[in-house]
Amino acid sequence: MSLHSGLREYAVSSALKDSRFAPVSRDEVARLHCSVSILIDFQDASHYRDWIVGVHGIRIEFSNERGQRKTATYLPEVAKEQNWNHVETIDSLLRKGGYKSVITEQVRASIRLTRYRSEKITASYAEYMHSKQLGHRL
Repeated sequence: MSLHSGLREYAVSSALKDSRFAPVSRDEVARLHCSVSILIDFQDASHYRDWIVGVHGIRIEFSNERGQRKTATYLPEVAKEQNWNHVETIDSLLRKGGYKSVITEQVRASIRLTRYRSEKITASYAEYMHSKQLGHRL
């Protein structure tokens, strides 16, 4: 999928179809800000602490209690915004990915971690409308 098509599809999906949130209402549109994070510089980590809070996003792969492979990811800003350290972030990601048992050091050590960076761009609805009036295609 091209970046342009993907952005359009995921923007609509996030605004209207994400079951975690109520759909965006017409009254909210003028107050919206949209952020897009382009993920770059993926690197395999040597262990679960091999990344920098606030710099790297992380994606983990692990086996759940039934031996099924699961994944979960956090963007670079998540751990910093939550004021989490490495262990708290990993434990939260394991839960996000569906791990239900006790999380031990052995469980943390068994995950496969990929770190990455992101470039984030944010625009307000007003900026979008101004750009559109100038004839720019977003």
